[in-house]
Amino acid sequence: MLFCIWRYDPGMDLEALPGGELVAKGLADRAAGRETAESLLVEVAATKLRRLGFDVTTQSDEPAELRLYQWLARQDPRRAHSRYNALLRQLASFGRAARCAR
Repeated sequence: MLFCIWRYDPGMDLEALPGGELVAKGLADRAAGRETAESLLVEVAATKLRRLGFDVTTQSDEPAELRLYQWLARQDPRRAHSRYNALLRQLASFGRAARCAR
């Protein structure tokens, strides 16, 4: 079994990792106080991202997963479910890649 250890360094290019562009945009949006699909996605993964060295705080008592789905439904109700699942898959890809990035 392979175990990889990775810690975020602010100089790293997150966009080099699968799903990294979503995480990078989400972090930037959160820093600017914008609620976007990407910023909510970062909040969905806040615990895992903190373990990787990211500074991510929870911004609401309401579950981030619910807030993300509601945000997507407001943008395009017919595609909300598929978009939600696609974002979570991309986030999972980022998490797997980040754990083993060198």
